[in-house]
Amino acid sequence: MPRLTCLLVVVVLLPATPARSQTAAIPPGESLVTDGIPPIPASIAEAARRYSEFRTAAFWDWHPTRREMLIGTRFGDAQQLHLVKIPGGARTQLTFFPDPVSGASYQPTDGRYVVFSKDVGGGEFFQKYRYDVATGDITLLTDGKSRNVGGVWSHRGDRYAYMSTRRNGRDLDLWVMDPADPRTDRMVLELEGGGYAPLDWSSDDRTMLLHQGISVNESYLWLVDVATGVKTLLTTKQGKDTVAYGSAQFGRDGKGIYLTTDLGSEVRRLAYLSLLGKRYRFLSDRLPWDVDEFALSPDGRWIAFVANEDGIGALHVINAATGAERRIPKLPAGLIGNVTWRRTGAELAFSFTSARSGEDAYSLDLVTGRLVRWTESETGGLNTADFAEPELIHWSSFDGRSVSGFLYKPPVRFAGRRPVIINIHGGPEGESRPGFLGRSNYYVNELGIALILPNVRGSTGHGKTFVKLDNGTLREGAYKDIGALFDWIRARPDLDPDHVLVTGGSYGGHMTLVTATLYNDRVCCSVDVVGISNLATFLKNTSGYRQDLRRVEYGDERDSTLRAWMERTAPLNNVDKVTKPLFIVAGMNDPRVPRTEAEQMVAALKQRSVPVWYLMAKDEGHGFRKKSNQDFQFYATILFTERYLLGREVSDLAP
Repeated sequence: MPRLTCLLVVVVLLPATPARSQTAAIPPGESLVTDGIPPIPASIAEAARRYSEFRTAAFWDWHPTRREMLIGTRFGDAQQLHLVKIPGGARTQLTFFPDPVSGASYQPTDGRYVVFSKDVGGGEFFQKYRYDVATGDITLLTDGKSRNVGGVWSHRGDRYAYMSTRRNGRDLDLWVMDPADPRTDRMVLELEGGGYAPLDWSSDDRTMLLHQGISVNESYLWLVDVATGVKTLLTTKQGKDTVAYGSAQFGRDGKGIYLTTDLGSEVRRLAYLSLLGKRYRFLSDRLPWDVDEFALSPDGRWIAFVANEDGIGALHVINAATGAERRIPKLPAGLIGNVTWRRTGAELAFSFTSARSGEDAYSLDLVTGRLVRWTESETGGLNTADFAEPELIHWSSFDGRSVSGFLYKPPVRFAGRRPVIINIHGGPEGESRPGFLGRSNYYVNELGIALILPNVRGSTGHGKTFVKLDNGTLREGAYKDIGALFDWIRARPDLDPDHVLVTGGSYGGHMTLVTATLYNDRVCCSVDVVGISNLATFLKNTSGYRQDLRRVEYGDERDSTLRAWMERTAPLNNVDKVTKPLFIVAGMNDPRVPRTEAEQMVAALKQRSVPVWYLMAKDEGHGFRKKSNQDFQFYATILFTERYLLGREVSDLAP
């Protein structure tokens, strides 16, 4: 098969039938603003529509007295709260908002109402609401303006703790209310910063565990007297090195706390910390992997936890006292999240997804060993058993360090060296893991494009030393990891190094723009989704509650030396190196990466006459969440990919 070239080859795809829909372009929705995007032929939607019809279902909570569960799924344009009464039963929709519901939990003693979270237009100013099960009535619990996040119930079910920026719009303070009576809402503790989250109540409901995040490598746990608001530091610095703590939960006897930490280790281990004497007992020593999450059983005897084993989520159950592992059925390779025990019985619920299965709700009965699938979400009529399984790959970077990622290869019917999409994860404290690709399966299965998801330095899941390798000016090492990946692609006989598209969202969008400037000669085109075009302007303009948290990672733009480095390396200030087309996507209400980061990049590219497409949604924030907007973005990206990566024109529009 002859090698493709980056020259634009015009190929007119004739319609299979003379359907009238093929004589019109796909119109953008009313909330979408487009600039430079040509008309999108209807044939693209007809070819790709099934890949936009995947549905998912996320487990959210068990009913406290009945074997029923709350899930989040979408039947309209946005994810809503649903009830599932039996495995495989109907998903009964409980909320009907134009914006997504982002999480929910039952009142924990009788389940007579549910507290859920929702924002408007992607602005992430989340509000708390009460859904009354008997009547279906919905009551706003918070002020309707501030950012309200987190949520932990007291054991008696009469108080709900959460964080709010209500006081000054910037700092997250600890608040407690009885959701049955919103007038009881009160601030328990005034705090400074945006990295706090409530984790658990003590068994007598007098003390609360509070997490303080400084960075991915540094965090602390506090004990808070709920009555007085007095807080006591539970975890202190251990020498010069910083320590990170993840989730934490009181033991049932109140004498200690179960937690995850990287204290004395490269990975986050599960441990028990005695309150008297502050001694640690580590429970997952035999596993050289991060523990992502855990849950203590209602009787305190067992701990279920999920380990990140080379990207795969592995479920373990151990004896809380001895650490001895309990035999459970081996689950398929995939990702597991939100592991939650039923209040009665030995049954765990969780969300599960894999390369060939979208996210669905499952439960595991530890007594019988029976794994039960509660939801089976639709797949657009596609046989997902045919989808590509990822291959774990490694390459050597500029300094000899091994960097890894996942490669999804197209079906064997696509012969020759295949074009490549490199999709860089966000964060930076994130990780590409072998979950469900969703719409991206279209590029692999139908267009024959290989997909690489790299984990450059700074990614989690590879030890705390690796996470620190991109802090501040060290970030240039992460940029060079992508350069080394280009070399690896060139050495592969099955991949085409002359046809590479780079894309990513958020920090991945920043990496995309950097790659477009540093490696212009190695890419055909790039797609930046809500990415950062200048770290200095981003840090100045991002929401106040997160500025200091991001400065720990990227450096402080108010420091003249760091500012000079940020300006020197900013994609915005290196547009003169860009000649290949870019597609830039933004949300008007993005509180994390303001849309000005996209707008200034688009303007700079236009001044140099570089082909640039721009898509902005007026009702979205940090990434598109509404299906109609996602669909248009998907179809536009396919057209961009066909034109600039594959070098062919799709046209079925009437002359």
